[in-house]
Amino acid sequence: MKRNAAIGLFDSGVGGLSVAVEIYRQMPAESTVYYGDTAHVPYGPRSAEELTRFTKRITDFLQGQGVKYIIAACNTSSSMCLPVLKESCKVPIIGLIEPGVKEALSKTVNGKIGVIATEATIRSGAYEHGLKKLGKDIEVYSQAAPRLVPLVETGRTDTYEVTEALREYLSPLQKAGIDTLILGCTHYPFLARQIEEELGPGVRLVDPALATVRAAKEELCRLGLAINGVSPVSHCFYVSGRPDAFRAAAVRFLKKDIGPVKQVIL
Repeated sequence: MKRNAAIGLFDSGVGGLSVAVEIYRQMPAESTVYYGDTAHVPYGPRSAEELTRFTKRITDFLQGQGVKYIIAACNTSSSMCLPVLKESCKVPIIGLIEPGVKEALSKTVNGKIGVIATEATIRSGAYEHGLKKLGKDIEVYSQAAPRLVPLVETGRTDTYEVTEALREYLSPLQKAGIDTLILGCTHYPFLARQIEEELGPGVRLVDPALATVRAAKEELCRLGLAINGVSPVSHCFYVSGRPDAFRAAAVRFLKKDIGPVKQVIL
């Protein structure tokens, strides 16, 4: 692996951009290759077999682009496919679940942690298992939130539809008395303001992207693959669906031009 190679990351759509933002912030000298599987979004309702097939093709593609490291910037893929991907990948790969778990455990005071995520992530029990394995006397309240990903993908983030969906999904968690909420899908940080308004100041939000990129940076340093200081960077974007739709959403969320987006159907 070459030290000056890019970091690869992937998601079902634009959600992984919340992880990309953290790479740009924490590792500004690193280049990236992003793949959004927009032809198959959302991942939440899909089976483990489908997700494994999709993500195996994506990680093979990213390795073909010469990346030195891969971040599964998708909680659904991280919860359902990571062990298989680790076996098949020739470069190091990290998911979002374990870093997110550790971050939530460091923030909770009353031991009541909520998780909102896709149906597949909730079905996997990955966050609940991880929290109870590492935390003592932890109570976990999980809530699938299937309506949120399509709303984010189509840019309907400041709408009554979002407010209505969040009230439905967050109400049981509020009644349970959680003091910490894991945003268990990379699309959800783009709704953080609305979620904070709904929950109020007494609940801390955990975006697993922050801890995941921090862990990735530490691993790259250990492996001697991190680029420090100032370096020319490039950020490449590929999608399986419509490049124009992804580009419009990316510009809206990142608030800057991202250059060309190429369609690659795997």
